[in-house]
Amino acid sequence: ITTLEAFQLNSFDMKWWVINMKNKFMFSGFIYLCTICILDAQDNYPVDSKVIAMIREEGFQRSEIENTLSYMTDVIGARLTNSDAMVEAQNWVISEMKKMGLKNTARESFMDYGVSWDNEYFSLHLTKPDYQPMLGYPIAHTPGIDGKQSLSVVLAPIKTTDDFKKYKGKLQGKAVLSSPMPKVDLDRYQNGRPRYTDDELSAIASNPFPDPPRPPRPLANPEIVSAVDKNIFYKEEGVALVLESRSGWIAAVRGFARPGAKIDVYDRNATLNHLPVVAVTPEHYNRMYRILERNISVQIDVEIKTKVGTRRRQAKNVVGEIPGTDLKDEIVMLGAHFDTWHASPNASDNSSGVAVMLEAMRILKTINVKPRRTIRVALWSGEEQGLHGSREYVYKHFGDPNDPKIGKKKDYDKLSAYFNQDYGPGQFKGIFLQENEHVREIFKSWMKPFEDLGMTTIGFQKKCCTDHVPFDRVGLPAFQFLQDRVGGTGGHTNLDFYDTIPIEDVKKNAVIIASFVYHTAMLDERLPRKKR
Repeated sequence: ITTLEAFQLNSFDMKWWVINMKNKFMFSGFIYLCTICILDAQDNYPVDSKVIAMIREEGFQRSEIENTLSYMTDVIGARLTNSDAMVEAQNWVISEMKKMGLKNTARESFMDYGVSWDNEYFSLHLTKPDYQPMLGYPIAHTPGIDGKQSLSVVLAPIKTTDDFKKYKGKLQGKAVLSSPMPKVDLDRYQNGRPRYTDDELSAIASNPFPDPPRPPRPLANPEIVSAVDKNIFYKEEGVALVLESRSGWIAAVRGFARPGAKIDVYDRNATLNHLPVVAVTPEHYNRMYRILERNISVQIDVEIKTKVGTRRRQAKNVVGEIPGTDLKDEIVMLGAHFDTWHASPNASDNSSGVAVMLEAMRILKTINVKPRRTIRVALWSGEEQGLHGSREYVYKHFGDPNDPKIGKKKDYDKLSAYFNQDYGPGQFKGIFLQENEHVREIFKSWMKPFEDLGMTTIGFQKKCCTDHVPFDRVGLPAFQFLQDRVGGTGGHTNLDFYDTIPIEDVKKNAVIIASFVYHTAMLDERLPRKKR
């Protein structure tokens, strides 16, 4: 506006012009302050664009993740904690780490895990009133049977103590259907498992509050029979085989471990003296159940061969390092659980996470970074049974300042951070702060080079139930990435194979985590910790 034009404005127009200009100056000041804050964060926590370019080039143009994941799932297969299969797998992964040039590779013991258990053969067939091969799998730490047996099947879904009287004296030599018919989840097939929408990611990013605490578990009903007591009753009644189904997915077998195995810590005699237990896919289990409800007899042929160890032994984690330079006594860690359940190679849970961590380390070694801090990868065992490997590792190396029986160990103040992948193979959409606001601006700066990959969301909340939790519980910075939902994978089932993995997603994850651990290793200070 010119001076002459200003004199020609009436009083109302003049007032509007003054207010408008004032608002423009205020808005400009706001933008300036925001820019200063952003630039300050970038200055304090800069990204090395040259190294990021090298990481991206190596990770996207010369990736080895397909080869690694295929070998783990196609050749090695399932890796139940402390099994002979797990020992072989750990020896393989150590040899792979050494080929990469990692140092201080080791299988590190963490606790007595009882005797080993491996399934060597399984076969189940419906023979009457119709013939059908059936999908099932023996649950871990249960015995096999002598040769192939032909058995009559009966209903015996015991729930309360009153049911003992109902079935007493009627189960000798039988195979029992021990659980109610599972309901098949048809929504899974009609709707699939969609990826996160922009609105869902925005809701995660805009929530500044902790998740509410879990409600307390309801008191146990003394009339409800525990799984341990139910199996004791079946044993006393002379049952030959226990069949169960706890899956709501068509074609999926969900079978875990013998009830009571955690209590006796995978004891050999407890395993051999137990009944064989087989988990069956819901559509096959329900077919037998409905036939029996018609009072029509059902017969099956079954054969189970298992190998049970003769000596108790220590379960072990696997570690390897890229040594640091001027701050080599300090540590940055990344990891994933190497153990699986035994019914499939468990490509999504968590072979994909292991492959991502190995690929991230391979990338960093190949581009020949010289990190200030030591970068240590850990492949955990015992996660599926309760985070045992990572928890015991944390207690041994870092301690717990709030537990006088454990105490604070010398390396507690040397760990900068731990980064984890477990929630399936979906690509990283962001990261959860684990309620540590002090790292928000740092992570925001480190995410910016990967916005084109969809790495845009920061969630404040804590995430539970995997291997970053033991670190977080003792006050150490530990983070789980926000991973996209992926349909078609079958974690904890017989359906979890290589073919279900979105390879491009895990390639992106390896590149992102390589950058995160590198930049953590290069900071002048360790990542800030939240107040406990």
